[in-house]
Amino acid sequence: MGVAVANEKTSSGSLDDSHDNGVLETSPVQEVPVPAGTTERRILTKIDLHVVPFLCIMYLLAFLDRVNIANAKVFDLAKDLHLEEPGTKDSTKYNTALVIFFVPYCLFEIPSNILLKKFKPHVWLSINMFLFGFTTIMQGLVTNYSGLLATRFFLGVFETGMFPGAAFYLIGMWYKRSEAQKRYSFFFNSTTLAGAFGGLLAAAIGKMDGMRGYKGWRWIFIIEGALTVFVSFFIWFLLPDFPEDVKWLSEEERTYVKARLAADQGNHAIERPIKLRDVLSVLKDPKVIAGGFAYFGIIVPAYGYAYFAPGILQTFHYGKIETQLRSVPPWAVAFAFSMAIAYTSDRIRHRFLFTLATISIAIAGFAILLGVHDHTNVQYAALFLIASGAYTAMPIIVCWFNMNLGGHHRRAIGSAWQVGFGNLGGIIAVYVFLQRDSPRFIPGYSVCLAWFVLSAISCCVYAFLCWNSNKKRAMLPPDAGAHLTQEEKDDLGDNAPDYRYLL
Repeated sequence: MGVAVANEKTSSGSLDDSHDNGVLETSPVQEVPVPAGTTERRILTKIDLHVVPFLCIMYLLAFLDRVNIANAKVFDLAKDLHLEEPGTKDSTKYNTALVIFFVPYCLFEIPSNILLKKFKPHVWLSINMFLFGFTTIMQGLVTNYSGLLATRFFLGVFETGMFPGAAFYLIGMWYKRSEAQKRYSFFFNSTTLAGAFGGLLAAAIGKMDGMRGYKGWRWIFIIEGALTVFVSFFIWFLLPDFPEDVKWLSEEERTYVKARLAADQGNHAIERPIKLRDVLSVLKDPKVIAGGFAYFGIIVPAYGYAYFAPGILQTFHYGKIETQLRSVPPWAVAFAFSMAIAYTSDRIRHRFLFTLATISIAIAGFAILLGVHDHTNVQYAALFLIASGAYTAMPIIVCWFNMNLGGHHRRAIGSAWQVGFGNLGGIIAVYVFLQRDSPRFIPGYSVCLAWFVLSAISCCVYAFLCWNSNKKRAMLPPDAGAHLTQEEKDDLGDNAPDYRYLL
């Protein structure tokens, strides 16, 4: 692409990745050395401290506000809002309240990413954060089923900007592909921290039942929503935008960061606005379709676990407080396991086999729940396998797909497609665990198993398509892209003839 970065060994490996490790082959026309007085590791540390923590806090609070309804249900939300009729297990009102969140959440992904680019990340994401925090507070004040549906709908509207805007798109604009998995997994495992934190917080808040005339489940929404609103003001001032915009990097450091990203991913072409032809071009790529199905398959069991783990634990005959506390360890173990796998994946620069291995672990967990119904300790252990497998496979899938997309336009559209289409699985997830199937939940466990298999097959298809593209491009003459202008290469992104996908 006309720019090469001076090689320097760091903890993330050499910048000059091999041909087979999924990089953009560059011709060293102009070497850009690491700025004097610093090192690549120091620059990466500076980026890590300014980018990752704030994104993690945002997504932790977003996921907490999204799934805390499961903790609220343990404290009689369904009973107080008459979501379940006495003496019957056929009511699906609670499931409908969950599913309405996903309607705007899926529909507005691509528009939200376009607006993110227009308004700058710190503006768009902090506004969205304030609004979904406020909506969560309002969720704690509803008095009937209709009010719950309205607040869940608007929660979906305002959380759209968090994902993929905060991760797939923004993290991908700061890090090379060989560096991204640890950051993606740390960000994505904000969800596991939210699950653990949510269980502990719900156990404590639940003891406020009756304070000022409010039931415990109302306090869960009010306190957690207020925390989100409070943090949103700090996000406005502290969240960085793109490398070319920040002030905490020197001019030399900004040049270096942009050059190393261009060498790995190609120039981002941030200047040109996204057009309809860009959207259509991305969505007709079979690799993009396969990436969407890989995420779609993982979402059903992942959301199934997030929304219904407290309910599954209740079938083990624990009390309300113990149910909340028992939900914490599987999330905590999942966080540690996912980070260990992410570190290994980055070290060897490989994704595909890790997706299959972690999906297999989660499948084993659901298989245990399908086959064992009279041994509480074994059933509880299965939850550790499910959480660890699902919430490790998910960040690998999304990082692998997103970091293989070259340029602002293809990444913005492709990541929004993956999340928007994938989260349709959330609509399925909330209806697979029905009250009438309690306590064994055979249909729910079976559906989750099937969707894990779908995700694994889609990962295999995606890996084959990437490998095949790399093989075809390797057979091209070295000057195959010489006739292309810089602008044409930028528009092609990962479709450029000298681009190689990471497997």
